[in-house]
Amino acid sequence: MAALAAVNAVTLWMYAADKNAARAGRWRVSESQLHLLSLLGGWPAAWLAQQNMRHKTSKAQFRALYWATIVLHCAGLAALVLTGSAGLLWGR
Repeated sequence: MAALAAVNAVTLWMYAADKNAARAGRWRVSESQLHLLSLLGGWPAAWLAQQNMRHKTSKAQFRALYWATIVLHCAGLAALVLTGSAGLLWGR
């Protein structure tokens, strides 16, 4: 759970950093990095950042890939649960 919280904190921070960089015309965080963070479990924080910061909400291609990362993440979690391997997530 601590790792998941950390991934979400990093995801939120990266979205904020990218939004600030976009406003200031500075170096941006790559979209592939943002998608990787979502895939690793940071998709709740990514959704929160998109809604609250209004960041990456108008790019249809980005949003489609973002939702694909959620589907992949949930499919992987479902596979762990259905195969009885969910204990690996909790260190059992």
